[in-house]
Amino acid sequence: MEKPRFRVVLLHPRYWLTWLLFALWFLIAQLPYRWQLAMGTGLGRLMLKFAHNRRVIAERNLALCFPELKEADRADLLKRNFESSGIAIMETGMAWFRSLSWLRKRFDIDGLEQLEEIQSQGHGVLLLAMHFTTLEIGAAVMGMSLTLDGMYRPHKNPVYDYIQRKGRERHTGDGSVYQRKDVRGVLRALQRGRAVWYAPDQDYGIKQGVFAPFFDVPAATVTGTSRFARVGRAKVVPYAVIRREDGSGYQLKVFPPIEDIPSGDELQDAILVNQFIEARIREAPAQYMWVHRRFKTRPEGADNVYAGVRKKKKKRRKVAS
Repeated sequence: MEKPRFRVVLLHPRYWLTWLLFALWFLIAQLPYRWQLAMGTGLGRLMLKFAHNRRVIAERNLALCFPELKEADRADLLKRNFESSGIAIMETGMAWFRSLSWLRKRFDIDGLEQLEEIQSQGHGVLLLAMHFTTLEIGAAVMGMSLTLDGMYRPHKNPVYDYIQRKGRERHTGDGSVYQRKDVRGVLRALQRGRAVWYAPDQDYGIKQGVFAPFFDVPAATVTGTSRFARVGRAKVVPYAVIRREDGSGYQLKVFPPIEDIPSGDELQDAILVNQFIEARIREAPAQYMWVHRRFKTRPEGADNVYAGVRKKKKKRRKVAS
């Protein structure tokens, strides 16, 4: 994709509120780090109280994935998860609007040399990310640590889309951005030995996936990990970012490649991916994005996990060009 460019149409009055909100977000991002953590925690508590649909989705996900927990323990986990989600909003502002040096000094990074070694051998790297609440700030620091290509889904609001891309791509140097459907572009990048950011842990339906257990629950899991690794001749290298409980910053860990992918069996590969992600979640369960409908697609005959949750109405809106 071409680099994001400003267009005069983005100044149309219908976007003024969006610009105002981003200006406020920018100013908040300049506050001291611990102030932002406290503000994010408070925001998360408000979300827990008023974001009914998201709360119900998270409650049902936690009930499915942690049936061994007592109800009071799951309620405490839910509360901490929403606090973490509120902090994630602050961290997105940090990632988009703070200096790279400001971000970097809050991270301890372990295992980055593995990526350098793999690429020096001529292999592409499928950098397997996970939807933790630290995803945005972690991707920013990973992007400033190596030349990184990313996968991207445009936002329907063109102002939001422009600022989001500007905020993200300032970290990637000469890295490229591919729309999620641009499979050929991603494959070519991997075949050239590039590192491509990829997060397979959401429900994208079963058309391009299989049902694989996730916390012992059948979950629609994309098989793209197998195909990208096989056709792109790439190593699958996971990484995770955990926010320290004491508020001192983050631990970014790059794990060894999952050598068993591709195995030639897409279901087995999907199981391996889900098992790895599940293990990382169990290390910091409050920091995972439980507000997503991970079990939206169900096997034939299975009950709807999210029955009663109101669905968003899809608005057909022409994006300004």
